[in-house]
Amino acid sequence: MATSSLLNFTVPLSDVGVPASGQGLIMPKLKYRFRILFNGFGAIGATTTELTKQVMDFKRPTVTFDEQTLDTYNSKVHYAGKPSWQDTTLTLRDDMQGNVQNLVGQQMQKQFDFLNQASASSAVDYKFEMLCQTLDGGNGTSEPVVLETWDLVGCYVKSADYDQAQYDQSSPLTVKLTLVFDNAIQTSSGIGSSLVPRTFGAIAI
Repeated sequence: MATSSLLNFTVPLSDVGVPASGQGLIMPKLKYRFRILFNGFGAIGATTTELTKQVMDFKRPTVTFDEQTLDTYNSKVHYAGKPSWQDTTLTLRDDMQGNVQNLVGQQMQKQFDFLNQASASSAVDYKFEMLCQTLDGGNGTSEPVVLETWDLVGCYVKSADYDQAQYDQSSPLTVKLTLVFDNAIQTSSGIGSSLVPRTFGAIAI
């Protein structure tokens, strides 16, 4: 069949023992198939589904290990030190109903009371959790399959950029958040399998 020629659209692997049936390209995850779920963002008990619907983009986590070096007799030996998660970013459309502004404002107020110049007594009072899920594109009667989940815990807003209004643009106003988090746990699934449904747990420092 002519479709068998598609098996040749990648690097040759038959000489290293990979059968012809295993040499075709695999469908990649697509950047636009994702959703962000929030727990503990904004006021206590606030509904965040409108926030999820206004997400424009999200930067997946980046981790860096401290580089450590041991000096020996004639050389050097390297080993990995403590891991450090880099700040990530989340961009939201600023909707006319004020859902995004209200939730972001509530979160900022939890972190710091700007009117009374009072801060939270403990970080656990304002930290939240995010689930960043890559999906397969399903919707409607065909429920989406979660291909990958990043669970970010111990999150807080480091900075909020409320964008610039200008007469020569028709694009929506946005709110761009820079987020700090303590840890990220990655789980993956795939087409033909599914993740065990996850219930949000308590948020701790």
